[in-house]
Amino acid sequence: MSVFYKEESNIGTLTFDQPDSKVNVLNAATLVTLDNILDDLKGKSLKALIIQSAKKDIFIAGADIKEIENITEIGDGKSKAQAGQRVMDKIEDLPFPVIAVIDGVALGGGCELALACRYRIMTFNDKIRIGLPEVNLGFVPGFGGTYRLPRLLGLQQGLKMIVSGNPINSSAAFKCGLADRLYPSTGLSARVAEFIEEVSGQPHKRIFKPIAFKGFPAFLEKNPLGQMVVFKETIKTIQKATKGFYPSPLKAVEVIKKTRYLPREQALDIESSAFAELAITPISKNLVKVFYLSEKYKKLTIPGAENVAPMPINKGAVIGAGIMGGGIAQLLSDRGVWARLKDINQDAIAKGLKAAYDVYAQAMKRKKARPYEVAAKMGMISGTVDYSGFADVDIAIEAVVENMDIKKKVFAEVSGVLSSKAILASNTSSLSVTEMARASKDPSRVIGFHFFNPVHRMPLIEIITTEFTSQETLVSTLAFAKKLGKTPVIVKDAPGFLVNRILLGYINEAGRILDEGGSIEGIDRFATNFGLPMGPFTLSDEVGLDVGVKVLHVLETGLGPRFKPAKIFDDVLPKKLLGKKSGKGFYIHGKEKTVNPEVQSLVKGGRAVSEQEAIQRMIYIMINEAAMILQEKVVDGPDTVDIGMIMGTGFPPFRGGLLRYADSIGIDQLVNDLEKLEARFKDSRFKPCAYILDLKNQGKKFYN
Repeated sequence: MSVFYKEESNIGTLTFDQPDSKVNVLNAATLVTLDNILDDLKGKSLKALIIQSAKKDIFIAGADIKEIENITEIGDGKSKAQAGQRVMDKIEDLPFPVIAVIDGVALGGGCELALACRYRIMTFNDKIRIGLPEVNLGFVPGFGGTYRLPRLLGLQQGLKMIVSGNPINSSAAFKCGLADRLYPSTGLSARVAEFIEEVSGQPHKRIFKPIAFKGFPAFLEKNPLGQMVVFKETIKTIQKATKGFYPSPLKAVEVIKKTRYLPREQALDIESSAFAELAITPISKNLVKVFYLSEKYKKLTIPGAENVAPMPINKGAVIGAGIMGGGIAQLLSDRGVWARLKDINQDAIAKGLKAAYDVYAQAMKRKKARPYEVAAKMGMISGTVDYSGFADVDIAIEAVVENMDIKKKVFAEVSGVLSSKAILASNTSSLSVTEMARASKDPSRVIGFHFFNPVHRMPLIEIITTEFTSQETLVSTLAFAKKLGKTPVIVKDAPGFLVNRILLGYINEAGRILDEGGSIEGIDRFATNFGLPMGPFTLSDEVGLDVGVKVLHVLETGLGPRFKPAKIFDDVLPKKLLGKKSGKGFYIHGKEKTVNPEVQSLVKGGRAVSEQEAIQRMIYIMINEAAMILQEKVVDGPDTVDIGMIMGTGFPPFRGGLLRYADSIGIDQLVNDLEKLEARFKDSRFKPCAYILDLKNQGKKFYN
C-alpha cells in the first residue's frame, strides 16, 4: 500500500509512502486506495486532516507518466483524468480543514492534490519545487490544475505557471499565495499542530481566498477587458516561444479561458477532454520519451564501476580566460567550487572575470540572484598568470585556443604541477584528447570535458574517454558534471566526438545548398520551419565561421572528404566575415539582423533548392553520420545520440530526437531516399552507411 491513514486526538494523517520507490506517484492503484480512504473520512468530524509524505525531499512527484504514455484512446485518457479529478474533488469537499504539508517536490498531480487542500504548509527546504509541468510533456494538467490554480493565485500568475511549466520554490510559493505558511523542517510537527489550533473554528468549506489586487493589476484580474488583454498577451508570448510546434500551452490557455466562470463540474469536464485530446498525440508521446531520456542521463552511471567512489571535487582551475574559460569559472563558483583562472596576462584574466560577472549581472537583472550572493560567488574566482595554487586543485580544465601544439604544451606544463590525484580535463570541441593525454605526466587522469556555449545555459556536457582514462577519473568526472547541473553523455575519443561531428555535417550541407543557388535567409527559414532553434547560417554567425571551418578541417582529416568545407565557406573566410564577433558574416549584425549582400553575391549557382529537398538533405546527412557514430561505437546507443542532439543543439524535442525522427520516416524509406541522393549527386556523402543497411536487412529500427 502506498497511502496510510492514522488518527490521533481527532486529527487524521494521510501519509504517502510508495514501496520500493524513491518517489511517490499518483498511479491508478494509489488513486483507488486514496479514494476509498476519503469515502471513509467524509462522514467524520475531524479537527483537521494532514496530508504528508514519508519520502525525503519528495511530497508527490506527479501522476504516473508510464500510465499516461500508454493512453492511446481519447476515452481512456478522459476516464483516467476524471478518476484523478474525483479524488481531488473529494479532498476539496471534506467538511474539515485539510492541510498539505510539503517538504519536497510537489509536481503535476502532486501539486494538484495540494491545490485541492484547504491549506498548504511548506518548509525552507531548498529541494521544494511545486508546479504544473504537464505542458512540457505535451498535455495539460488533468487533475483540476487549470481550474484551481488561476482561481487561487489570480489569472496572471496561474497562467504563467501553467503555460511555462516551470515550478517554483517554497519562498516564491509563499510570496504568490500558493503556500499559507513557511516553516523550518526542524520541529515541523509542532508548527503544524500550532497551525491547526489557529485555523480550527474557521469555515472549512473550500474557498478561493481573494487576493488584494490594486490598480492596473486589479483591472487585468477582475475586469473582462483586462482579462482579454491577459489572454491575448499570453497567447502572443506562447506563439513567439513555441512557433506553433507545441500545442499544449495554447490548449491550456483555451481551457482556462473557457472555464474561467464555469462551475467546477463543467470546468473539469473541459479540462479532462483537453488532457485526453493531447495525451494521445505523437508530439506528447515524443516529449514523454524525451523526458525519460533526460531523467536517464541526469542519473547516468558507469556499468561495472558501482564500487568505484568518485573523488570529491571542491577546487578547480581553468586554463584560458576567454569567453568559454570565464563561463566555466562562473559555473564552478555558482556551484560552490573554488575556481583559479589562469591566462598569460592580467588583461586576459580581467576579460575572463568580466565574462563571469556578466552572467551573474544578468541573473541579478532577472532577480535570480542578490548582489551579496554574487559578491560571494565572484569571490570564489581568483586569477593568476602562473600555476600558483594549482597544486591544491582537484580538477584543472583546459580551455585555450583550439590548436593541438598549444594544448599539448599546456598539458605538459599543467600535469607537472598538479597533485597525483587531480584530474586534467580538456574543453576541446573536436581535437584528439588521446594526443593531449600522451603529452601529460599521467594519461590515466586525462579526460575530455566539452562544455557548450553559453556555458551557463547549455545543459549538455560531453565526457570524452581515451584508451588511457581510468575508471576513477571517469566516475569522478561524471559525478562532477552532475554537481555542475549538466546532462552528461559519455563519448569515446574520435574526431568531433558526438554533437559537433553530426552538427557540422548539417551546416556543411547547408553551405552546399547555398552554393547551388539557394538564399541565406531561405535556407535558415527552412531549418526553423522544421523546428530547429536557428538556421545553419545564423548558427555559423553565432559560433564564428573561423571556428566552424577549423572543425570541418579536423573532421575532413580524420573522417574523409565528406567534411571538405563547402565552397561558400572557403570564399567567405578570407574576407574575415566571421559572424557576430566581427559584426558581419552571413548576416550584418546591427540594430537589426539583415542578410549580408556581400556574401549572397558570392553565390553563383542558378538552382533554387526546394524546402523539402533542403530539409531532407540537411537532416539525412545528420542521420547517416549518427549511424556511423553508432557503427564505430563512439557512443553506446541511439538514446545517447538523441539526448546529445536535443541538449547540445536544440534538435526539436517534439520530434523525439534525431534517430526517433529517422524511425518515424521508416528505415526502408530512409535508405531509398539516401540512395536516390547518392545517385543524383554522384557523391558518397549520401551513401547509406553499413549500420543503416543492416537495420533495413534485419527489419529493425534505431529503437526496437
